[in-house]
Amino acid sequence: MHSPNTSLTFLSPVEGDVFHAFDGDLSDGKLKITVKMTAPEDAELAVNSVPAIRVDDHFEAQVVLEGYENRLEAVDHVSGEKTAIRVFLLNDFAGHYRLSIDDNIWFLRDIQQNKNRYASLFENPYLGFLKQVNAEYGTKIHLNLFYQTEGFNLSDFTDQYKNEWKANADWLRLSFHSLQEFPDMPYVNAGYEEVKRDCDLIMNEIRRFAGEEVMHSVTTIHWGEATAEGSRAMRDAGYTTQVGYFNVDDNLPSASYYLTVPQRRHLKSRFVWRDTAQDITFVRASIVIDTKKLEDIKPHLDSHEKTGRKPPYLDLLVHEQYFYPFYFNYQPDFRDKIRAAVQWAGENGYTPQFLSESVSNA
Repeated sequence: MHSPNTSLTFLSPVEGDVFHAFDGDLSDGKLKITVKMTAPEDAELAVNSVPAIRVDDHFEAQVVLEGYENRLEAVDHVSGEKTAIRVFLLNDFAGHYRLSIDDNIWFLRDIQQNKNRYASLFENPYLGFLKQVNAEYGTKIHLNLFYQTEGFNLSDFTDQYKNEWKANADWLRLSFHSLQEFPDMPYVNAGYEEVKRDCDLIMNEIRRFAGEEVMHSVTTIHWGEATAEGSRAMRDAGYTTQVGYFNVDDNLPSASYYLTVPQRRHLKSRFVWRDTAQDITFVRASIVIDTKKLEDIKPHLDSHEKTGRKPPYLDLLVHEQYFYPFYFNYQPDFRDKIRAAVQWAGENGYTPQFLSESVSNA
């Protein structure tokens, strides 16, 4: 009998890995991958009935993935031991991008204050600029909303533009972000009910003033921090894909929800991973635009591929408040920064597509 420390273990892939076109030759909905495993030296190993061969200190087998969910079962025909994991295949994930904007509330306050003057949502300068970006580049834009700010909350917002929201839902989406800007990291210790309450508050108002058409299955929680219970609350509200930074081994904000350091490390390099225990797909943002100088945006995006980590899905993240001259951290080149990032996407072969469409199997 094999000793316990030589039992079967998947080295690569791991449970919850998500594969896509950047992982090999994806054609006719099929992708061949190399499965690497540890097993006893004398094992006669097969993965999904494909014989594995010994390579240095591990075993390898070439297995074909097909369809969204794939079960990989390894069997040692010597000992009879078996083990299995689930991995996933997304056919239309790689090669797309979106612009994702956090902390949105002030533009809605402005529209409300000018509802008797604005014939269109897009007379608001911020939303007008975003419409220009869409018109010029086809960019899909996703806005994560606060519920309230000084002197205003979403229940105050007029529903007179509802048809216009719906008419632009092909490129403009709205979702839950947080009750408000402060305190920082409001959900880092929050339970299910607190996140559900705030999520319901925002989603009900979006539904009222803009319609279901602008609501889909993706969001980013404020500061990217949540407990497993908080993430479950968002999942149960329909947000089956959750976006963060997944920083680790650096001094940057982790923005990693409830994930462990090994999970963060894995996601940081893969950009996408599915927690099968919680039924949540996590996606890593590729850049936080407002943390970069204008001249550093394209080099930063270039650097991913140079380090062997080209984002399969390019999530371009920025925050609303830097748009406004009255904000203490106003960035006069806010528009130029967004254009630089969006232009880079197009120049590097990424096409606009919402993340919810890209993970539509999830």
